[in-house]
Order: sequence, then C-alpha cells, then structure tokens
Amino acid sequence: MNQEVTDFIDTLKEPWQRELATNLREVVHKAIPDVQERIQYKKPHFLRNGKYAAVISISKAAVSFTIFNALSLDLPEDMFDGPPERKTIKLQREATIDAEQLITFLRQASAGL
Repeated sequence: MNQEVTDFIDTLKEPWQRELATNLREVVHKAIPDVQERIQYKKPHFLRNGKYAAVISISKAAVSFTIFNALSLDLPEDMFDGPPERKTIKLQREATIDAEQLITFLRQASAGL
C-alpha cells in the first residue's frame, strides 16, 4: 500500500468518508492483489499493469468510486453513471457497499489490463 494514499484517506475530515474510502481501498486490493496505488490529480488511483483500474474521488457530499475498462460489465443501471468505458458509483453518508459485488466487477474489468 502506498503511504500517500494512506495519508490522503487519513486526512479526510468526515469520518464517514474515511470509512468508505478505506473500505473501497480494501475492495480494490481484494479484487486486484497486484494493484499499484498512487495519488494523481489529488485523488487515489489504482492501476494494474500501468493502466487505470479504479479511482476514489471525494466531494463534500459523496465518495465516488470509478471502475475503468467497464465496457464488458453488466452493471445495474440505477447504481452506476458515466460512459461505457468507465462507470462511477456515488456513495453518500449512510451508504453501504456490497463489497463482494464490487470485487466481482473489479476483477472482471481489470482482467484485461
């Protein structure tokens, strides 16, 4: 794990955002054991073989999680937004994530990277 990503998450002001970001990071590591992490554009990016696999974005009211290489995924339309090649889920306070479902989506999306 990259210390810059750890520091980024640790400095989030809202406890619920820290918790969601930590959980999403764990999901990424479970789905993609050989993932590389880095801070780019002031947010945590997760790469496999040098290609983007996922990113966590923080806004005032949400934690967004984007899955790249999503063209072949069969995602629930009411959960994800964005163009076919990258899909984003926006999680707000009190949101829960289905970690196993996200792990499955990430494994499928990153398999070709």
